[in-house]
Amino acid sequence: MFGINGPEFILLLIIGLLVIGPSRLPEYTQKLANIVKEVRRMASGAREQIKDEVGIDIDDVDWKKYDPRQYDPRRIIKEALLEDDTKPVSAGAPAAVANAEERPPARVVERLPAGEAAPFDSEAT
Repeated sequence: MFGINGPEFILLLIIGLLVIGPSRLPEYTQKLANIVKEVRRMASGAREQIKDEVGIDIDDVDWKKYDPRQYDPRRIIKEALLEDDTKPVSAGAPAAVANAEERPPARVVERLPAGEAAPFDSEAT
């Protein structure tokens, strides 16, 4: 907590007691208790607001899934390069037939008759 270890915290507590004095100590402990209660109330309010707006409970979220340290670009590229994305050819079909099925259909080009102007849309950009 703020880089303070146990003995340093106790020393600060004793110095605080001497500076504040026994007459004002109950007042300051009440103020500290009120601050802690307010912080807890704000935290629970923020949790409820997130639950209402997002629609999920924070406790149900798998935070490890969103950890950016788990995404290694080298591993992702390696897996993508080693991934076999070719379709297996069935045993009964010849290779030429399998390749013909994979090709896209031929493009049909329509030609305008000689002398006819191409269609023009004045509103197109």
